[in-house]
Amino acid sequence: MATHIEHEIAQQPDVLSNLIAAEKDHVVEIARRIKQLQPKYAVIIARGTSDNVARYGQYMFGGLAGLYAGLATPSLTTLYDATPRFDDALVIGVSQSGQSLEPTRVLEQAHAQGAVMTLSITNDPTSPLAQVSDEHIALHAGPEKSLAATKTYTASLLAIALLAAALGEPDGWQDEIAEVPNWAAQTQSMHQGTRAAAARYTFMTHCVTLARGYNYCTGYEIAIKLKELSYVAAEAYSSADFHHGPKAIVSPGFPLIAIAPEGKALDTMRESLDTFAGSQADLAIISNVPDVLERANLALPIPAGIPEWLSPIIAVMPGQLLAFGLSEARGVEVDHPRGLNKVTITE
Repeated sequence: MATHIEHEIAQQPDVLSNLIAAEKDHVVEIARRIKQLQPKYAVIIARGTSDNVARYGQYMFGGLAGLYAGLATPSLTTLYDATPRFDDALVIGVSQSGQSLEPTRVLEQAHAQGAVMTLSITNDPTSPLAQVSDEHIALHAGPEKSLAATKTYTASLLAIALLAAALGEPDGWQDEIAEVPNWAAQTQSMHQGTRAAAARYTFMTHCVTLARGYNYCTGYEIAIKLKELSYVAAEAYSSADFHHGPKAIVSPGFPLIAIAPEGKALDTMRESLDTFAGSQADLAIISNVPDVLERANLALPIPAGIPEWLSPIIAVMPGQLLAFGLSEARGVEVDHPRGLNKVTITE
């Protein structure tokens, strides 16, 4: 019998297709309103996996729409009763369930502190977070029963991509977004053996994930999945930051998981991979560039031709399968990782 997470990983191409069909026109209308309001910056509120969606949002709003985006500090509201001013800000709360208290309380306060618009992205339009926001983008992912988020994560990324692209209107953006479900399906067909291949890491206790630019979020998300599903102490780094001291931990056989698809970040990632190949690190590489994949001890391909700004939606999928496969190899009850609840309530 298939586990919940296996079923939900496989659903992702359809979920992404449903989201585009249901929300694209709505998101274009939200973007039109945002342009009229002319926010000076954006603030994104999230926790856990949704925090990685927020990291993606920082690059997307800045890179595509020219809108500076920062990450909120919810504890200022919930612990210190010191909500900052949000004068002229677009304030976005991201939560797969919409039940988390912190984004909801910050969005409530944002109105009083001068926000020009509050927006929520959730899988539940009836959730508290959706109810307190001016605008809501629904994920249309269906019930997610696995404790580790997969389909709601990639759907949240796509919601951010739709909004940033509708704001910035890069050439061909609608055609490129329309291809995302196809790239997702192709990726899954390329990774029929990845779950089994993950067994090579059965005795791994720690590793580092490396990425740069738009895929900075992907390194963080894969690290979370490894922690949640296989109990590996995985630490995420920008490849640039990793060279500022932490790379001293790399010795022969040290496991590194790198995300290095086509795009402007590729050259710096290639240089890092050359360095760590020289150190005899054990390299698992997610890429669509043949010479980069040739450097890998475990090659994890994705389709060629994906624009860099959309690649995080696709590049995380081999990492999901790797973490899932490793949990199976280690005998973890994957739908019930120890100590976890589906909805985490923090204040």
